[in-house]
Amino acid sequence: MKYFFDSYAILEIINGNNNYSKFKDEVIVSSSLNLAEVFYALLTKFGEDCSINIVKKLDLIILDITTEIAIEASKYRFKHKKSDLSYADCIGYTLALKHNIKFLTGDKEFKDLPHVEFVK
Repeated sequence: MKYFFDSYAILEIINGNNNYSKFKDEVIVSSSLNLAEVFYALLTKFGEDCSINIVKKLDLIILDITTEIAIEASKYRFKHKKSDLSYADCIGYTLALKHNIKFLTGDKEFKDLPHVEFVK
């Protein structure tokens, strides 16, 4: 595991963003919450059958959102409430820190934080 892929990163790989081409062969490490966000975005664009097929083709490792992670992520979100971060982003960043992997994102609120690989 090298990176935790947030929803944005997964969608950019699916959409073929050249800036994410160096990550396309990586195993996608993420959470069930991020996967739900990705699937919803795909549903709105492609419909159910196509979206299911796209998700099934992804090489995924889903990390558990434990009670500890939920609490730490909520504390992080509360501490940075002026940034209006989503729970998915806070949980993802917390999971990345816990597993000592970089948080791969295009979300500007994380751009200059430690353990972040920011790609737009």
